[in-house]
Amino acid sequence: MTTRTELPLFVLGQGTDPHSERGVDCPGELPAASDPALVERARRAKETLGDRLFVLGHHYQRDEVIQFADVTGDSFKLARQAAARPEAEFIVFCGVHFMAESADILTSDAQKVVLPDLAAGCSMADMATFDQVEECWEALEDAGLADRVVPVTYMNSSADIKAFCGRNGGAVCTSSNARRALDWAFEQGDKVLFLPDQHLGRNTAVLEMGMSLEDCVVWNPHRPNGGLTREELERARMILWRGHCSVHGRFTAGSVDEVRARIPGVNVLVHPECRHEVVLKADHVGSTEHIIQTLEAAPAGSSWAIGTELNLVKRLAQTFPDKSISFLDRTVCYCSTMNRIDLPHLVWALESLVLGEVVNQITVDPDTTHWAKVALDRMLALP
Repeated sequence: MTTRTELPLFVLGQGTDPHSERGVDCPGELPAASDPALVERARRAKETLGDRLFVLGHHYQRDEVIQFADVTGDSFKLARQAAARPEAEFIVFCGVHFMAESADILTSDAQKVVLPDLAAGCSMADMATFDQVEECWEALEDAGLADRVVPVTYMNSSADIKAFCGRNGGAVCTSSNARRALDWAFEQGDKVLFLPDQHLGRNTAVLEMGMSLEDCVVWNPHRPNGGLTREELERARMILWRGHCSVHGRFTAGSVDEVRARIPGVNVLVHPECRHEVVLKADHVGSTEHIIQTLEAAPAGSSWAIGTELNLVKRLAQTFPDKSISFLDRTVCYCSTMNRIDLPHLVWALESLVLGEVVNQITVDPDTTHWAKVALDRMLALP
C-alpha cells in the first residue's frame, strides 16, 4: 500500500498533495479584487479564446463567476458536458477539485482541465482519504467480510476513491441515483460500504429502501477498526463512512421548526446530504437538480424554505420572483471552498490561457483514470 502525505485541511502556501482535495498553491499575480475592469477583462479573454474554451459553472458558484459559465449544473452533469465538447481545448471548471478530476477522467487527452484556484477543495471528499479507505478494506478482509461488501462512493469524492471502488467491484452514485446504485450493489453483495457522506447513505437506505437505523453503522477512520466490533459489522447492511457536507450538515431540526413558526404554510425542501432528523421534518427531499425542478413547477405565490447552499438559494429567489423563496436557516451558509473561485482567480486563469500558459491544470494518472471510469461506467449502466 502506498503511503501518502497527510496535510491539514486548507493549509495555504505550502505545496500541494496531488492525491488529495487539498490543492494549496496559486502561482502568479492575481488581479486586485477591487479592479473595476475585471468583468471586461474576463469577457475579453473569453472572446479571444473563442471555441478553444469551455467554462463550466457549478450551481454553488458566486454570481460574479457564474455569469461567464457556458453551462451550469451539478458536478457530474458538468463533467459530461465537458466530454461532449471535444473541440474545446481548455475546460475551465468553476467548481472544486474532485469535479475537475471527474472532468479530466471523462474528457480526451487533448483537452486540458483548469481549476482557477487549487485551494477550492471539498471538505467532505477530504474526509475519506485513499489510505484510510484502504485500511478500512483491510480490516473488512481480516474480519472475513470484504467479499460480501460492495463499495459505493458518492460523486463528491476524490478520483482515488472512485478508482478504489472500480477496482473492488463497486460503483459511483449521485444524489439523484443513490437508490438505484444501492439496489444494484445489494444484487452484488449483502453489505455496502458507502463513501464518504453518511447522511446521503443513511437517508437513502432508511427513507427510500425501508431499512432501519439499526441496519446502519458508522465507520470512523480515526478510531481502531472504525470504532466497530466484528459483530456490529456482521449485523450491518450499510457501513457508512463518517463524512458529511460542511454546508448541509449545518441545518438542524430546530431550523425547520423555526422557519415553520416564522412562515406559515411554508414548504421545506432540503438536500439529502442533510442530517436524517432534518430530512424527516422536511416536506420534500432531493438533489440540487430536483430542488430546481421542484421550484420551477411550484405554483405562483407558494412559500419555500430551501436547505442547500446559499448562492443557489439566492439565485433561485431571483429566478422565480413569483414565489417566496428563503434560506432554511438564519445563519449564512456558503460553501467556503467553492467560494474560493472568485472573479480575480477566473480572470487570472483565462488571461494566462490567452498568453499560452496553462495554469492549475488538473490531471489524473492513467491507472486511476481507468479504474475510476470503471466505477463511473457501472453507474451509467444502471437502469
